[in-house]
Amino acid sequence: MKADIHPKYYPDARVTCSCGASWTTGSTVPEIRTDVCSTCHPFYTGEQRIIDTAGQVERFMKRLERRQSESARRELETQMRREADEAARKARARGGNAEAAAAEVYAKYERAEQLSVEQN
Repeated sequence: MKADIHPKYYPDARVTCSCGASWTTGSTVPEIRTDVCSTCHPFYTGEQRIIDTAGQVERFMKRLERRQSESARRELETQMRREADEAARKARARGGNAEAAAAEVYAKYERAEQLSVEQN
């Protein structure tokens, strides 16, 4: 074995959790601080709680809400285009004005959107 390549070993290293629990163990550092231990971890305690380190859960929830709202908006736009195309096709088949029929569908969706904004 090579000499002087191993770190110093501390047989009585102190481990301290953020919940206040502490114990000794062997380590290459004299003091260890941890956020979660078997005393406070949800898996061991049976509690349903989220351990949020540095706001990660909040950032995730904001991203999720943004994605869901964007997804709903795209879905609504797709539905609106389909209905407008269908109305225009039917108007052409009857010999009517296809552009006016499509504009009517778009106006219907704009009125519905204005009502939902006013209610909120």
